[in-house]
Amino acid sequence: MFNDTVAFAGHSGNGRRSMDGSELNDPTLFWDRDAVIRWLQVRGAEQELLFATARAAREQVFGRRVVVRGLIEVTNLCRINCEFCPMRRDNTKQNTIFQLTPDQILNAVTDINATGINIIFFQAGEVGKTTRLVGDVIPEVRARFDGPVEILLCLGNKPDAEFEFLKNQGATSYILKHETSDPELNERMRHSSYEERIRCLRSLARLGYKVGTGAIIGLPGQPVESLADDLELARDLGAHMVSGSPFIPAPDTPLAGYPPGDVDLTLNFIAIARIMNPSWLIPSVSALERRQGGGQLSGLAAGANVLTVNFTPPVEQEKYLIYGKDRYVVRNDHVTEIVRQAGLERGPSVFAEARS
Repeated sequence: MFNDTVAFAGHSGNGRRSMDGSELNDPTLFWDRDAVIRWLQVRGAEQELLFATARAAREQVFGRRVVVRGLIEVTNLCRINCEFCPMRRDNTKQNTIFQLTPDQILNAVTDINATGINIIFFQAGEVGKTTRLVGDVIPEVRARFDGPVEILLCLGNKPDAEFEFLKNQGATSYILKHETSDPELNERMRHSSYEERIRCLRSLARLGYKVGTGAIIGLPGQPVESLADDLELARDLGAHMVSGSPFIPAPDTPLAGYPPGDVDLTLNFIAIARIMNPSWLIPSVSALERRQGGGQLSGLAAGANVLTVNFTPPVEQEKYLIYGKDRYVVRNDHVTEIVRQAGLERGPSVFAEARS
C-alpha cells in the first residue's frame, strides 16, 4: 500500500528551491504549459508529492477501483512502417504472420468472461481486414455476457464509414494513440500522416465512441516540452482515456540502438495526466514492467487506474512483436497481485453498456 503522507521539503535534492506544491491543486495554474514542463522533470520529494496528489485525485473519482481489461490480439499484420515497432510493414516477410479465426476470438472471450472481466479489448496492426474480422463477431461477443460489457478497439486508422460500422455492431470505445504531438517527429517516426491520425480521433469522438489516445515517452529527438503538448492535445480532443508508455528500443527496427525511455519521466507524465483530468482512464502499461521490474505497480503509485490482462491464444502471443519477442505478457495473477500490493481493488468497466 502506498504512503500518502508526504512531507514537502523547501528545497529539492539538487539544491534548487522546490516548486510551490500548491499549484498541483489549482487547475488554473496546472494547465499552464510551463508548470507542466517543470513537474515532468521532478524527482525525489517533489515527485512523491506529485504522485500522492495524483492518487488523491484518482480516489476522488474512482475510489480504490482499478479497471481491468481483457486483451485479444487479432493479427500482427500492419500496413504502417513505424520506426519503433517490430511489426512494421518492412518486417512483414520475416515475421510469422497470424490472424485469429472467429472461433479463436470467441474462445478467448469465454476465458475473459470466466475471470469476471467485462471489457473485451481487441487490438491489431493497422490493416483494413480487421473491420470485418472484429466487427462481424461483436454481436456474438455481446451475446455471451449476461450483463453490461464494453467492446474496446485499437485497430488503427479507418475510413469514417468503417468506424460507424463497428459502432453500429456494438463497439463502445476506441484507442488511437497519436504517439507524439510533434507533427514533424510523428511523421518521421510513423511515415504516415499526422493530420489524418488527428482527423480519425475527431471522427471517433463525433461518432460517440469513448476515445483514447496516448504518447510514447522518450522517442529519439523528442523534447520534454512536447510531452506537455501531448497532454494538451488529449484535453482538446475530449479524450476519455490517456496513456504514457516508455519507448522500448525493439530489435529489428531502425531505433534498436537508441536508449530506452525514462521510467521516471513516464511516471510523471501519468501523474500529471491524472491531476489534469481526474476522470481520465490511465493505464499502467506492460512496457513499464518490461522496462523495470515492478514498473506497473509504480504506475499505480503514480495515479494510473487501468491494467490489461493478455488473453491472446498462447500459440500466437509470441508472434505479436509489439516490443519484440521478450515483451512482458501480463497474466491475470500478476494483475491481482499488484492491485493487492497497491491496496486497491479490481473493478469492472466504467463504459460498459447493457445488451440492447
